[in-house]
Amino acid sequence: MTPAVAEPPARYTVPRRAIWGRPTFQMGVGLLLAVLLPWAVRVSFAIEELEWPGLQNSLIGTTVALAVGYYGFRRLSRYPGVRAYYNILPTFAVTYGLVLALFFFARLDYSRLHFSVSFLLCLLWYYLLYFNLRRQRLRIGFVPVGGTDRLTGIDEVVWVDLTKAETSSGQLDMIVADLRADLDDRWERFLADRALDGMLVMHVKQLEESLTGRVAIEHLSENNLGSLIPGIVYGRVKRIGDVLAAVVALPLLAPFMLAIAVAIRLDSKGPIFFRQERIGYRGSTFRMIKFRTMRADTDPTADPRLAAMTDHEDMRVTRVGRFLRRRRLDELPQIVNVLKGEMSWIGPRPEAIPLSRWYEAELPFYRYRHIVRPGITGWAQLRQGHVANVDEVLEKLHYDFYYIRNFSFWLDLLILAGTIRVIVSGYGAR
Repeated sequence: MTPAVAEPPARYTVPRRAIWGRPTFQMGVGLLLAVLLPWAVRVSFAIEELEWPGLQNSLIGTTVALAVGYYGFRRLSRYPGVRAYYNILPTFAVTYGLVLALFFFARLDYSRLHFSVSFLLCLLWYYLLYFNLRRQRLRIGFVPVGGTDRLTGIDEVVWVDLTKAETSSGQLDMIVADLRADLDDRWERFLADRALDGMLVMHVKQLEESLTGRVAIEHLSENNLGSLIPGIVYGRVKRIGDVLAAVVALPLLAPFMLAIAVAIRLDSKGPIFFRQERIGYRGSTFRMIKFRTMRADTDPTADPRLAAMTDHEDMRVTRVGRFLRRRRLDELPQIVNVLKGEMSWIGPRPEAIPLSRWYEAELPFYRYRHIVRPGITGWAQLRQGHVANVDEVLEKLHYDFYYIRNFSFWLDLLILAGTIRVIVSGYGAR
């Protein structure tokens, strides 16, 4: 039953959304500052008539580059835990670079000066925009009925109890409620009115997913995909991309992988590669290959489930192996598994058979993570890293479900960028 104290506010005014947060403002000022302004200045210095075709092409090209870059930037930045400023430089560098490459190979005239100034002003504007918005923490009003109380422990959000009269008319970014709870008629009327006023009203589970990057599926019907098989078309396109990337990467990485093999041989006794049966795509088994990072003289009588678990303090890990794990370089030989169709570059990590059987007995819907190809890197690896007990596996499974639900090119691109950052810096790996 709804507690008697949980009543909607008597008065409520819908606040105007901050202009800095409006996509039309962000895009409009970007075009004005980084495209039209430098173009107008450049035109004022154009003396020869021959310069006009190049200036016109530059205006079109920089408009497309900024618009597509802004779209990609917003798509990448909407995922939980993502620092938007990580994506500004690489996103716009890619779009401006692609437009320039198109102009170059198509032999179209363009102004190098206009492109350069436009690119620099574009970066300046979106970095300024990000750091201004970053100072503003989200203010989310919540209906204190049902499961909303578990959200208040999430940091970086100002939680506003809508039953408190002194906060009911404050500035809010959205409202969250447990729409499956036994809400009083007054609360249902209040939420409906707020939606009609243009306020974003979210279900507690949807907001929790968007803030944490995890999906705790309690029933298979809750995947919200319309089908239990995610992204059929994208899955096929992704497979083609996996093969092409592996064909290009293998010869380029071969000398580097040879150096790693020599280091492993000099560091400890045992084989260079570690091979293990894993559970893969649609529950089939395959033999995964990676660089050996642990001593070869492990106890053969140990529980295979415990032997398959490692953490960042595991004493079985060698000196070279510790470096390889921190940079995720021990996974490079799995390019062979990608070529064979057993793995993808990005997806849930495949587990050893003893662990997988154990988890299936302990965790509901564990097998559902096999609905997509396992990956060399993935969302859970970036957000959590290695796991050492069943409770951590459950948390990791929530990240895997989030990846499956949001199975898309944009999420894969974000994971790829994060993995490159880990390889270069070692930050984020455990």
